[in-house]
Amino acid sequence: MRFLLSTALALATTVSATAGPVNFSTGWQEQRLSLFSSNDYSFGQNLGLVSDGSVSIAWSRVARTDWGSSGAAWSWTVEQSVPATDLSRKGGDDRNISLYFVFVPESIAPSLEGANIRSLLGNDDVRIIQYAWGGNHSRGQVIPSPYGPQGQGVTIALRQAGTGAFSESVDLAADYARAFGGEKGALVGLAVSGDSDDTDTMIRAAIGNLSLR
Repeated sequence: MRFLLSTALALATTVSATAGPVNFSTGWQEQRLSLFSSNDYSFGQNLGLVSDGSVSIAWSRVARTDWGSSGAAWSWTVEQSVPATDLSRKGGDDRNISLYFVFVPESIAPSLEGANIRSLLGNDDVRIIQYAWGGNHSRGQVIPSPYGPQGQGVTIALRQAGTGAFSESVDLAADYARAFGGEKGALVGLAVSGDSDDTDTMIRAAIGNLSLR
């Protein structure tokens, strides 16, 4: 994990200085998806994760001042990878690391300011874009989520399964329009996950230098 964090730090110079940084040291909580399955997260300047045949989510609310964000940039590293999977397949879609952006209509955002991640995921008005490092899909491919209500969430493939260190920059507004049509709402939540339970393998990964713009 020390390698992952130092590599992520080395990528900091590639992130735009005009973007608003996201703090990984406070405000993040783990949400288990199974009673007996949990990843090991480390919170600090970067968010590190180890997933050993397990899956869970670390999530955080987005401050009101960043609800209007229409883009994001970050760096991430993978030291140990799951095999390539089909990200459209429920129960067979392991991936190394995913970054989720949770949107709601601006008109209801204030009423959901204190909602937890389970409440948000259960709300029909919520839309979720998940950028994934994993699978064997083409970069930029939009994959409907096999979980939850149809049309609520999508995965956008960025990196195929494997190891390395990269920086990413995404246009949230354009990707939202591609995935769901129309204009995005308020960005109210962020989440990070690692998923290795279906292949019973190991992930060692980290994400850092996350900025909203």
